[in-house]
Amino acid sequence: VQLQASGGGSVQAGGSLRLACAASGRAIHIYHMGWFRQAPGQEREFVAAITWNTDDPFYAQSLRGRFTISRDRPKNTIYLQMNALKPEDTAVYYCAANGRSETIRDPGQYDTWGEGTQVTVSS
Repeated sequence: VQLQASGGGSVQAGGSLRLACAASGRAIHIYHMGWFRQAPGQEREFVAAITWNTDDPFYAQSLRGRFTISRDRPKNTIYLQMNALKPEDTAVYYCAANGRSETIRDPGQYDTWGEGTQVTVSS
């Protein structure tokens, strides 16, 4: 499976962006699809994930309430709606698919990654 992320950009603090990640190619078993982000000099961190079979959402505790993950099944696409953005949300955002286990927040369990999309939030 291949993942293609889109929707990044530059916004002012308080603004919103919606990221999309389209999955295509040979079907594989997926437990979760998720979003991670990585700021310069920092480790990649979990943002949100959605269970592929049930669409159950999971969030990093610090982002709950501002970010919403969703899925369009016919389009094999997941979305990340980001509201009330803050400068500290600035990072490269990656979508990924976990076909290895039911672990949700560990990036090491995600075996397929899309190219990142830059999100920049200015104050």
